[in-house]
Amino acid sequence: MEEFRRAYSRLCKESGTEPQETVLQQLHQLPQGRLDLATQSLTVDTCRALGKLLQKESLLTELILSDCMLSEEGATLLLQGLCVNTAVRFLDLKGNNLRAAGAEALAKLLRQNKSIQSLTLEWNNLGTWDEAFATFCGALAANGALRQLDLRNNQINHKGAEELALALKSNASLQQLDLRWNHIGLLGGRALVNCLPSNRTLWKLELAGNNIPGDILRAVEQAMDHNQDRQTVFRESQARAQVLSKEVRHLREEKSKQFLDLMETIDRQREEMARSSKASAARVGQLQEALNERHSIINSLKAKLQMTEAALALSEQKAQDLGELLATTEQEQRSLVQRQAKEHRLEQQEAAERESKLLRDLSAANEKNLLLRNQVDELERKVKSQQEQLFLTKTELTNTTAELKMRAIQAEERLELEKNRSRQSLEDAEHLRFKEVEHMTRHLEDSERAMQERVQRLEAARLSLEEELSRVKAAALTERSQAEEELIKAKNQVRLEEQHQAHLEEKLRLLAQARDEAQSTCLQQKQTVADAQARASQLGMQVESLRRRLEELQQELSNKDQEKVAEVTRVRLELQEQNGRLQAELTAQEALKEKAAALERQLKVIASDHREALLDRESENASLREKLRLKEAEIARIRDEEAQRASFLQNAVLAYVQGSPLRTLSPQK
Repeated sequence: MEEFRRAYSRLCKESGTEPQETVLQQLHQLPQGRLDLATQSLTVDTCRALGKLLQKESLLTELILSDCMLSEEGATLLLQGLCVNTAVRFLDLKGNNLRAAGAEALAKLLRQNKSIQSLTLEWNNLGTWDEAFATFCGALAANGALRQLDLRNNQINHKGAEELALALKSNASLQQLDLRWNHIGLLGGRALVNCLPSNRTLWKLELAGNNIPGDILRAVEQAMDHNQDRQTVFRESQARAQVLSKEVRHLREEKSKQFLDLMETIDRQREEMARSSKASAARVGQLQEALNERHSIINSLKAKLQMTEAALALSEQKAQDLGELLATTEQEQRSLVQRQAKEHRLEQQEAAERESKLLRDLSAANEKNLLLRNQVDELERKVKSQQEQLFLTKTELTNTTAELKMRAIQAEERLELEKNRSRQSLEDAEHLRFKEVEHMTRHLEDSERAMQERVQRLEAARLSLEEELSRVKAAALTERSQAEEELIKAKNQVRLEEQHQAHLEEKLRLLAQARDEAQSTCLQQKQTVADAQARASQLGMQVESLRRRLEELQQELSNKDQEKVAEVTRVRLELQEQNGRLQAELTAQEALKEKAAALERQLKVIASDHREALLDRESENASLREKLRLKEAEIARIRDEEAQRASFLQNAVLAYVQGSPLRTLSPQK
């Protein structure tokens, strides 16, 4: 995961954006083979970088992106990267509000990817757009690798269920499908029941919370049981076939071993015969080789004698030539020694002069280093004071967070006012930043002009001073470029935060609508429960009256006992049916309560995310203010130095004028 983290930061830097710290922390903490970015608000740039990395990643098998607040563009970029990936087996996109573009991107993923086996799409809005969901279902029909699909809470209506039924008719790999808490209804349930006889791989289909009648649910359960039995039989047959194939392989291996043993014995006999023939031939060859070697040795000795005689003659001639060369080289060495002595003296003189110059330069550099160290000490003191202030502010922030937790219920009503105030404060901060940047640019231009004038005056000075001035100019330019880059980054971050705020407002609005709908449904069901209880009480009164009548009429009408018993049994059956209906309604109410609790949890998570984002903004603003304060302090220091230098020059000029001979010769007034 360390290589993946490095590649992510490198891609972000190449694209001109900074990597998200939360994503880097998650990448640092995660184990191998599993990437968990749940509840991390991913931007478009991070999605683009992750999509590029996932195209070539071969170690990840699980990718969890639940509740990441992905935009349409970010989701498409991530899914484009997964289209080429061949390693990911488990993909979780729960709670990302995927819509039409997301459904189309998922359709492309299902058509091109052949490795994903489990896909979780809970709490999205894929079913609200019929055409996009139809393309998704068409891709599902063509996919042959997916085993598990979760489509809970996706606003799927009866048309979407019909498209899913068509996809299930041609799909031959899907085994588990979860469609709970949608709007499938009676027509969608019938379409799914009609498609199940043609599908033999699906053995688990969840349809609770879809307003589907009980007979259709029973038919679905029967079909799933039938498919499970079929799969168990198929697995048993596969196991038996594997056992038989193993036995056949074992028999074949034994036969091949026996055949190989026979062949080995035959080969051994042949090898022994060949070895005996080779040994005899080798002995004859060795004798012939010994004779040939003796003849060659005699011939080589004769050739060596001739070569040594020729080498002796050549060595005598070379000795004479070397004696002459030695005499000439001795004369040349003497002349070279004299020249080198003269050059060495000149070099010593030049080195002494250079050493004196370097010592002077070193003294000047040491003085400048002392001044710079003093400035660094002052800056460190300021940093320590600012760190203490930051610690105090952090303590205050902890106290305020505790108070905010106690006032969370009141904060939900004041969110809109705080948003407006934050927007106004951001606009004011941007206005102030623009003014400060203009002020800084003016001061930088003035300082650059002053430095240029100094350079023109000091052009006749030494080379060391010119190098130092060039370094100072480069440092000033780099600081200016860094300041401009930091301002641009701050503006981009403010824009991204505004987009994030808009996205959060949309989510809050949708959640508020869902909460209102859930409350209305709860009220309706409470009314129905109250009506049912009133009916049950009325029926109980009726039963008691009937019992009284039966006791009075038993004495008078003994022949009509059978009819009365039949009526009582019929009333009991009706009561049992009504009780069953009431129990079903109670289960539906419990499910709705669970939904309301989940919605409340999501609201709490969103509120905590919003608070964290506000705290991050405040910390970023504080860091920017600190940087601006440091730059203002540096500018003030430069101004003070220039003022001191000007005062020194003025004093020197006045001293020179007062001490000049013209002043002594001028008459007194």
